[in-house]
Amino acid sequence: MRNSSLFLRSGLTVAAASLPFVVAAGSAAAQSGISVSTTGSTVSVTTSACTNVNGSWGTASLLTSSQANFSQGRQVSLSGTDRLQSAAWSSVNPGTYTVIVMCSNGSTAGTQSVIVSTSPTRTPTPRTSPSRGVMGGVGGSSTDFGTLTLVGGGVLVGAGGLAAAWYLRRKAKPYRL
Repeated sequence: MRNSSLFLRSGLTVAAASLPFVVAAGSAAAQSGISVSTTGSTVSVTTSACTNVNGSWGTASLLTSSQANFSQGRQVSLSGTDRLQSAAWSSVNPGTYTVIVMCSNGSTAGTQSVIVSTSPTRTPTPRTSPSRGVMGGVGGSSTDFGTLTLVGGGVLVGAGGLAAAWYLRRKAKPYRL
């Protein structure tokens, strides 16, 4: 009884101690209004936080670790609709970058870090199937048996089943044949 209450109390203590971290992580994710993804050497960003002002949604900037200002990075104009705006950079060298989206009304939609990896894209090697089919065990399973062989095998299996039933019945009641 004492051990179970000890485990219960320590579990509640761990849950209470981790609560501030969970709340902080949830609020940090909620503050960023952008979504950044990488595919090979292409980095793309999407947001729904910007509004169209004078025909412009805003600008997205890709900053390296040595760049500190929004204007120092590679800038791309946002394009899209009222529901979703996006921008993309191609031929991005491997490394860690920061993506910042500035809406045309002067507000920041969000900031997010992204890592562009150096892993090469491999094409999978095609696998060839065996030309003789599946060869399981000694005899293989690709042989086409004739009707006589299949009937003979069925008779042997049936005879074995009948012999086993007769033997078990005889063991259960020794006075019967």
